[in-house]
Amino acid sequence: MSIYIYHGGEKLVGKSGVGQAIRHQEACLRRCGVPVADRWTADAGAIHINTVLPDSVAAALAARLRGRKVVWYGHSTMEDFRRSFRGSDLLAPLFRRWITFCYGLGDVVLTPTEYARELLEGYGLKRPVYSISNGVDTAFFRPDPALREGFRRRYGLRAGEQAVISVGHTIARKGLPDFLELARRMPAVRFLWFGWTDPRLLPRDIRDAMDAAPANVQFPGFVDRERLREAYCGADAFAFLSHEETEGIVVLEALACGIPTVVRDIPVYGGWLEDGKTVYKASNPDEFQRIVEGVLDGTLPDLTRSGRALAETRSLEAVGRRLREIYHRERILPPLPDPLPRRHARA
Repeated sequence: MSIYIYHGGEKLVGKSGVGQAIRHQEACLRRCGVPVADRWTADAGAIHINTVLPDSVAAALAARLRGRKVVWYGHSTMEDFRRSFRGSDLLAPLFRRWITFCYGLGDVVLTPTEYARELLEGYGLKRPVYSISNGVDTAFFRPDPALREGFRRRYGLRAGEQAVISVGHTIARKGLPDFLELARRMPAVRFLWFGWTDPRLLPRDIRDAMDAAPANVQFPGFVDRERLREAYCGADAFAFLSHEETEGIVVLEALACGIPTVVRDIPVYGGWLEDGKTVYKASNPDEFQRIVEGVLDGTLPDLTRSGRALAETRSLEAVGRRLREIYHRERILPPLPDPLPRRHARA
């Protein structure tokens, strides 16, 4: 019996964390011996839906008519919809009602963290909600010092010049204004933001902030995973200053690549990212500056080894096993033989 991975809307979300999650799900299932289909087949016992577009509702209803199970991934919440695009704050309450309706069509709802699970259950969902990481490809995203020179050459870094990177949509929720403020405070350091958002979707204040970015800031735009891995392995620190997440795939990628990582101290990281053990956490510009400077000058302890170990607990193999457990518990698939060794059993 196979799982049908629904790709509707992927053109819209392909460059986002949701698009990455779809690709991860396919890899997780294949590595753990679960057959995957990209269309309805006679043996497809369930459908995975990752988006909340109208076509996703149609796909869920069609699955129900076929008597198949619907597994809906809750990547979005009202909380992470705010401070995103033009009008998002005004539309947030309506968005919450819409996603609650969508997720309610699932037989099972999966969401990346316990924090996100508690949010969704607070919306009044009647379906079982499980937390399961989006995972990270630790075989691809791994420390590789050989990539450093290519990164520095590609972006014109001078000898001895240090680089701090971030990854995500160029929106307020992802912490872009704080990233630019950090760059202003540290003019001798190069700051690069990887990711792109259609300027037509951005509020005027964000467009103005990007236009007025200090000279030590670069916006390389969206890059493929090879270039992104090169950046993780070549830069000196990763500063992910997002105000709200359901997990943060890019954090897992950074940790897997062994780059010192600084995140905002927000609830989603509680219980799995430990301050001073796997990452450094900060809450305001002064703290961000103090920590990033301490990472760059070596006065703060190196956490990259423990960060890599944390990423390995959320490898695609580990997440695949967790997914199989949920399938069996919810009677989505019968028990299947485990084709993998047990070294990545934690998720």
